Amino acid sequence: MRLDRRALLRTGVAGAAYAATFSIGRATSIKIKLGNDLPATHSVNLRLAEAIKAISEETHGEIEISLFPNNQLGNDKDMLSQLRSGALEMATMPNVVLSTLVPQTALIGVGYAFTDYDKVWAAIDGDVGAYVRKAIEKTGMIPFESGWDNGFRHITSSTHPINTPQDLANFKIRVPVVPLWVAMFSAFGASPVSIPLAEAYSALQTKVADGQENPLVLIEAAKFFEVQKYCSLTRHAWDGFWLIASAKPWAALPPDAQAVLSKHFNAAAKTQRADLASASLETQKALEGKGLVFNAPDIAAFKAALGKTDFYKKARAKFGDEAWTLLQKYAGDIG
Repeated sequence: MRLDRRALLRTGVAGAAYAATFSIGRATSIKIKLGNDLPATHSVNLRLAEAIKAISEETHGEIEISLFPNNQLGNDKDMLSQLRSGALEMATMPNVVLSTLVPQTALIGVGYAFTDYDKVWAAIDGDVGAYVRKAIEKTGMIPFESGWDNGFRHITSSTHPINTPQDLANFKIRVPVVPLWVAMFSAFGASPVSIPLAEAYSALQTKVADGQENPLVLIEAAKFFEVQKYCSLTRHAWDGFWLIASAKPWAALPPDAQAVLSKHFNAAAKTQRADLASASLETQKALEGKGLVFNAPDIAAFKAALGKTDFYKKARAKFGDEAWTLLQKYAGDIG
């Protein structure tokens, strides 16, 4: 019988049925390496660790998963290459990194398409997520069904708070190597500089860039508060992670093993979403305690300013009408 990968990556009755009949007593255990670029204390890694423990217990130790956080297996680009070759079995990958290989994954990060979680998760768990996962599968990687949260992105600055769109004029801002976000900040009149995350701190320290943009959790983890003074809660884009399995190692797993992994990892993703949402206020308070000054700009003004440029028109042309229609199903009319 042909293995339905997508079905096996879903939680539910089928997965539970496979898990309940997991074959005990295999000659050798199944060993899996799972890597990412996040600190061990990040909510993604805490929930992954819990899922790994649950998988081990349910399979009586027959599935052994080793978690390698904090770039221990190389940076995101390295791990992405390892996933594609089969040298690494699993990794969590941010949309911003995946978009360098799979442009469709950037769709959910279109500027101001989403400003609240209800719409984000409806899209990720609905047709937009299905569209993105299908695109990922074409590259020799298998995404699990449930997406993980990285958070809404905000702007920090060493020079001035970003209260209005006009405050971005000629502002030297570090952005990831993601064409979509370079285009967005260019449309605002800023001067975006594409720099990998590993080099962002030094770029801010040496004034190659005067600011950067990231979710609060990463702003704290990367210690950007040491080289930045202001944090403007612009919520200009959302970003998340996909838990990815390398296609060849995944296909080599027995169906019952696939189902156990899917059940626990998809459930962990849903729990991690709640973790990050509830931690936002605590993270802001922690950053304030470390000297970062916060302001809450009028988000509607930023979205309106972006709408007056050709950003959305160009983004629609890049992603195509099919993808844009799916996005607007959840986000509403965004140009």
